[in-house]
Amino acid sequence: MQAGAANEVEEKTVYNVPPVARAIKVLRHIAAGNGCTNISAASKTLGINRTTLIRLLTTLSEEGMIEWQGDGRGYRLGFGLLGLAAEALSSRDLLQAARPRLAALAQATGLSAHLGVLDRRDVVYMIREVPKSQLVSNVREGTRLPAYATTMGRMMLAHLTAQELFDLYSDQPMPEYSSVTATTPDALFDQLQSDRARGIVWSDGNFEPMIGSCACPVLDHAARVVASINLSGPNDFFIPGTPQTQGIERAIRECAESISAGLGWRDVRPDRLAH
Repeated sequence: MQAGAANEVEEKTVYNVPPVARAIKVLRHIAAGNGCTNISAASKTLGINRTTLIRLLTTLSEEGMIEWQGDGRGYRLGFGLLGLAAEALSSRDLLQAARPRLAALAQATGLSAHLGVLDRRDVVYMIREVPKSQLVSNVREGTRLPAYATTMGRMMLAHLTAQELFDLYSDQPMPEYSSVTATTPDALFDQLQSDRARGIVWSDGNFEPMIGSCACPVLDHAARVVASINLSGPNDFFIPGTPQTQGIERAIRECAESISAGLGWRDVRPDRLAH
């Protein structure tokens, strides 16, 4: 190793703060789906003293960075951390490109519009725009919902590889929310193939009774799916085959493409090149 590189490594070591590094290690461990229900096992996995780990978990919980789920699953990331993430993301291209377009979409359709990102098996709501009417969503920014059972979540899961999908859901509980909920990885895989082919996911009370929704993907400059958007409202707005539903589909597709274009995506389909 050259002297300059060695000095740089030494300097980083000198300025490293071990308690902070351990706290970040714990956060990453929990973010990966490990609830720290068994403190001794988590201590061994993380290489952190058991007493120190308990203190870290207590402090992170008190600061809202993690929260105890109370159903045997242990800790998960808390709204305090999600709030910090939302603030960090608010200055980035995705939310800047999406928010005004979603606001316009909500007003044009009279439905609630959202943008979500995928966090392992959850869809995290990052933007919520509501129309000036009574048809508003109760979902708040920072809300986490099961991806496999929701339109935005399914739209993003549909663009994972088969291996990525099965790594996420193998040996994981998949509760049934409605008669169309996929409750096994194989059933979910089949459902997602249809979702991806259509480029839009529809729900007729599939997650929440009497609430319909539809979702489309958002792509970045490299045509990677980085988020999805949806419209939601009473089921009556989402009756298949009606002129109203056709108008909703056209509006959400155009909005998703507009947001994607704001991120540098370009539509290179042959039918578009002719225009």
